[in-house]
Amino acid sequence: MSILNEIKNAWSWVGIEPEEVVVENEFGNLIVKDSTDKFWRLCPEDVYCEVVANSIEEYNALIKNEEFLEDWFMSGMVEEAEKALGKLEPGYKYHMVIPGVLGGEYGGSNVKVAPLNEIVRFSGDLGKQIKDLPGGSEVELKVVP
Repeated sequence: MSILNEIKNAWSWVGIEPEEVVVENEFGNLIVKDSTDKFWRLCPEDVYCEVVANSIEEYNALIKNEEFLEDWFMSGMVEEAEKALGKLEPGYKYHMVIPGVLGGEYGGSNVKVAPLNEIVRFSGDLGKQIKDLPGGSEVELKVVP
């Protein structure tokens, strides 16, 4: 399945109608342009997909923003992951086993490698399940074979 189909299937509940993946980072974050020319950031480690720019002009300004760029490139985490897990194969990304939104550590043994389509699918499914929970809620993860 194409990555656009994965995004649509996993994240359509937030209102995204993906047309193009504009850019991706080493942790599977995606900037996605939708059918209305809005730009969305899909952020698997924090389990969200939201509009970050309403036009190409806003997007062009965003990618010049130092704070955004520092957050986007995740240089320290990428360096640590690369040392521990090696270089990524095509189609694979680093990911946080327990997402940060659930209290997962940003680094160390909480980072593994997985196919991008699985990261998108998992984060979208998890996001849909926890979207209405108030901050600080307790959750129980069950791994089902």
